[in-house]
Amino acid sequence: MTIDLGMPEAPAVLAPRRTTRQLDVGGVGVGSDHPVSVQSMTTTLTADVNATLQQIAELTAAGCDIVRVACPSADDAEALPAIAKKSGIPVIADIHFQPKYVFAAIDAGCAGVRVNPGNIKKFDDKVGDIAKAAKDAGIPIRIGVNAGSLEPGIMAKHGKATPEALVESALWEASLFAEHDYHDIKISVKHHDPVTMVRAYELLAEQCDYPLHLGVTEAGPTFQGTIKSATAFGALLSRGIGDTIRVSLSAPPIEEVRVGLSILESLNLRPRKLEIVSCPSCGRAQVDVYKLADEVTAGLEGMEVPLRVAVMGCVVNGPGEARDADLGVASGNGKGQIFVKGEVIKTVPEAQIVETLIDEAMRLAEEAGEGELAGGQAGGTPSVTVG
Repeated sequence: MTIDLGMPEAPAVLAPRRTTRQLDVGGVGVGSDHPVSVQSMTTTLTADVNATLQQIAELTAAGCDIVRVACPSADDAEALPAIAKKSGIPVIADIHFQPKYVFAAIDAGCAGVRVNPGNIKKFDDKVGDIAKAAKDAGIPIRIGVNAGSLEPGIMAKHGKATPEALVESALWEASLFAEHDYHDIKISVKHHDPVTMVRAYELLAEQCDYPLHLGVTEAGPTFQGTIKSATAFGALLSRGIGDTIRVSLSAPPIEEVRVGLSILESLNLRPRKLEIVSCPSCGRAQVDVYKLADEVTAGLEGMEVPLRVAVMGCVVNGPGEARDADLGVASGNGKGQIFVKGEVIKTVPEAQIVETLIDEAMRLAEEAGEGELAGGQAGGTPSVTVG
């Protein structure tokens, strides 16, 4: 039985997806016909197969769709077959400097290869052989252009890594593959500056129909990198530009996945899961909103139904926000009114607010069944609103 919890119907996305070619990356569709996918990259030594597979398993559990592994040495290349075979999600080999590792990754059964034309020795001379090997194996290639490793000739022409320089590099390499009738390509043009990065992808989107992999390279520590990535990705994804993303953080890769998924959920490009609505607190608040929000969030961690929970701390916006959520509380004067589906079901002492909200959330999830809340959005996550 589906229970109407009163969540408003999710609005449509802000813009339709830009129409692209379609790719199959180890069973994950990449392109405008498929959901925007989330990627990350392992931080282990690829040659350490067990450690790498353990990290891939953790990323998979967090919701990662595609994982990239570095391949800078012969030992790493030798580890690729075991990693590609045992990984639960598609593995992309990340190749720099040595073109021979491109062929090793293809032979290893990787789901795709990322190449950086700016720093692979005599890359253009190898394009024909790479195209044939990738076509025979049926795998796609990402042309990954980075601001920090542009080809010397393009740098000399443009003076620095401008949006135009990044796009020229990417399209030149794509044209070389096209000469060999190879088109299973996705492209990235990464820059550490969000404004430069956004402009580069805008230009690229105007000039080709390849799927685009979004990334702000070297975005920084968790807070700074999250802000820069969310700003840049939001500017592009809200206009339908972008088919797969990687949030680059100086943090454990699982954080990249969490941020990436949250960005997509915020734009309705993924079903929303747990959503916590809370106020920033002010002099009107009669409870410790920060503590209340943290405790409710921790108590509902891992819930896999799209539930919106409002935790509000005063009588100004509290009742309205709590009434508009699936589940909520309006707090004040040492007690809290508990709302379910817009109706007050009980009033409890302040000390029992967290326990009561968690109990009611579990009850609603059990009654509705996973994926049936919020209009039947399968795979959604609950949401808590704290005021």
